[in-house]
Amino acid sequence: MADLKTDVRYLKGIGEKKALALNKLGVFSLYDLISFFPRKYEDRSRICPIAAAMDGESLCIQALVADTPRLSHIRRGMDLVKLRAVDDSGVVDITFFNQSYAKDNLHRGESYNFFGRVEVKNGRRSMVNPVYEPSDRAGQVTGRIVPVYRLSAGLNQRSIMQAVRQGLDSCLDKLPDLLPEEVQRRCRLSQARYAYENIHFPADFEALELARRRLIFEELFVLSCALGRMQRQRSTDEGIKLSPRDMEEFWASLPFRPTEAQRRAVAQATEDMCSGAVMSRLVQGDVGSGKTLVAAALIWLCAQNGYMSAFMAPTEILAQQHYDTLSSMLSPFGLRVGKLTGSLSAKEKRQVKALLQQGELDVVVGTHALFSQDVEYKNLALVVTDEQHRFGVNQRSALINKGARPHVLVMSATPIPRTLALIIYGDLDISVIDQLPPGRQKVDTFAVDESYRTRLNGFIRKQVAEGRQVFVVVPMVEENEELNIKLKSAQEHAAQLSALFPDLKIGCVHGKMKAKDKDAVMAAFVSGEIQILVATTVIEVGVDVPNASLMIVENAERFGLSQLHQLRGRVGRGKHKSYCILVSDSDSPELRSRLDIMCKTSDGFKISEEDLRLRGPGDFFGSRQHGLPEMHVADLGADVNVLQQAQDESRRLLEKDPQLELPEHQALKERVDRLYEVNSAGFN
Repeated sequence: MADLKTDVRYLKGIGEKKALALNKLGVFSLYDLISFFPRKYEDRSRICPIAAAMDGESLCIQALVADTPRLSHIRRGMDLVKLRAVDDSGVVDITFFNQSYAKDNLHRGESYNFFGRVEVKNGRRSMVNPVYEPSDRAGQVTGRIVPVYRLSAGLNQRSIMQAVRQGLDSCLDKLPDLLPEEVQRRCRLSQARYAYENIHFPADFEALELARRRLIFEELFVLSCALGRMQRQRSTDEGIKLSPRDMEEFWASLPFRPTEAQRRAVAQATEDMCSGAVMSRLVQGDVGSGKTLVAAALIWLCAQNGYMSAFMAPTEILAQQHYDTLSSMLSPFGLRVGKLTGSLSAKEKRQVKALLQQGELDVVVGTHALFSQDVEYKNLALVVTDEQHRFGVNQRSALINKGARPHVLVMSATPIPRTLALIIYGDLDISVIDQLPPGRQKVDTFAVDESYRTRLNGFIRKQVAEGRQVFVVVPMVEENEELNIKLKSAQEHAAQLSALFPDLKIGCVHGKMKAKDKDAVMAAFVSGEIQILVATTVIEVGVDVPNASLMIVENAERFGLSQLHQLRGRVGRGKHKSYCILVSDSDSPELRSRLDIMCKTSDGFKISEEDLRLRGPGDFFGSRQHGLPEMHVADLGADVNVLQQAQDESRRLLEKDPQLELPEHQALKERVDRLYEVNSAGFN
């Protein structure tokens, strides 16, 4: 008998070959199979008269085959089957490409249901390659709501539907209900069996909505339980207990006054670090809000207690930037700042590693080299990761494991709506820096179309003539881009600018370059050798270039608002008036209104809320390096109310049963444990 852990290859009708294709979609077990939810649905339940079918509409018709299907061999590798079908209202011409079997499957004088896209030309209606079945036996691929799944090579929609049907028939009777009865009753949720059946094969749209709501709630409830249990565990985990120090000594050493938001973040973190429990805190603040100062204060506190810190940045150029900043802040106290990156010579690396092992450094700044196997730390008390979404979760864990439960400070310059932060960073305490230090320039932002190109080129020339530098960002061109979308690659745009400004030094960075080549170009831009830098966002353009005063974003409609806000933050870092120009030829009112938001506000949190509402959470999650499980059915942008309800219910349950030890919670505990096991690197 199959159970939820059974390998899919052992299920009836699947076998080795189909199982391998399912594996490519992340489906390995029976549970994975029934949790492989459709990506959309097609309403084939409503029969439409032929004459009422509109051009471009996908629908289901019921029609009589009026003539004998004709097979034609057009050329080698191209067969056509043509026929005409009729109902009481009209006629439709149907063509099948390379489906010669349709000639024998469809018979003159018999009625069939056809589902497909209708084309209307000169009053004549036609369909190409519709799915079909006899009207008197409809119900498999027509006459119902049909699920549409993601595919991989070797699978089609029919084969996945058959596999899922087989999977559900094998386990629906054994499917455990994870949600306590009182939660289901309070939140008016359907039972698990009903939900899994109707998410795949809904009886109607009302049943589908009931199923979706139950499974969305369950997914968010399990995640909330996992994060809540870890947060409770962390609050009891014994950490390195630091002795408090008078932070005024540190603040007084600075050549500027810290903002109240910076002081508040430091006070929250120092309270954690002196509590005896392990600190796991996110410091979230807009570009230029001064997060590095918060890290410096905590590094200073560790050093006063005789401990060292490690500061990890995603690129060498950012590591150098943080090394310079921390050195200027900490060296007046006699603190020893080291650097460990891949570009150091073998001799330099050996020297730094020896100093770390002997405890001769107070803080080391570096890239992934910090967690190399041969790097040993003496008295490591604090791990800081900057722009943490750029790191794989295993990299962060590897660095944390270098110490005996060190405190963890995560820094992010991506303002994230609170509702989303509760999930992305549900196991972290959050400090928000919602003030900018005095002196930060306001960046004037304008949205223009291609008709402004000549004026824009003149503005570039003017900025460079005044000694300033310019960023030009282009979107990445995906391999599967539609041919009618005109996008220039970074290299093409750089070549165009070089022809336009032959006397200027123009650099180009993109994702296919080697890391050392990208770093060399970036270093040349930082030093002022390059006046215009053309880049995609696949590489790190977040270095501090105070002399850069102009950010131009080409095809701005292709970026999320949060991305655009991040890019805008690359200018306005020095004393010079700065500008951000968003170039787009899109005539979509929705896209234009999005760009208008950028022109009207510089508040990153307002922008992120709007981005979440318009685009969902993709911009915040990036490429899933946050370490959280992939959402199968929940949409964190649209399902905020369900998320809040699931979190409230999970807190209520964990107060009653913190470790999920009661017999009625065993199925839930098993799912939570499985979630933690699969994603443990990201949760630690």
